[in-house]
Amino acid sequence: MKDPLLLENQICFKIYTAEREITKLYRSLLEEIGVTYPQYLALLVLWEEQTISVKELGRKLFLDSGTLTPMLKRMEANGLVERTRSKEDERSVVISLTERGRDLKEKAECVPTRLLERLEMDGEELNQLDQTLTTILNRLQN
Repeated sequence: MKDPLLLENQICFKIYTAEREITKLYRSLLEEIGVTYPQYLALLVLWEEQTISVKELGRKLFLDSGTLTPMLKRMEANGLVERTRSKEDERSVVISLTERGRDLKEKAECVPTRLLERLEMDGEELNQLDQTLTTILNRLQN
């Protein structure tokens, strides 16, 4: 029987280490387009939604407003997004892409492919990993 307290038997450590290494890969790929990994995640949501409230963006990214607001301010200063008050609810801030933010999508299209090349994963392995991680996340969130 495996010793449950050996570091090599800790699934949490393997997930943590893999996440750090994947983020490092992303960082090198994203430097070329001038965004950080968290900014890239926000852009992925915005490329899909176009406009979204800060609250909803935080919910999708699992980030609180204390983390999200400074990042969005930097993205606004870099001309990627605009922050405006909601017309329906003055307390709510809405984020939308600028033309520069929309144009960045074309430059970012190579990022997922290049990441998979670096991971040397085929479609089958990627699908298995995706299914396993989705199952884990769903179970943890319920």
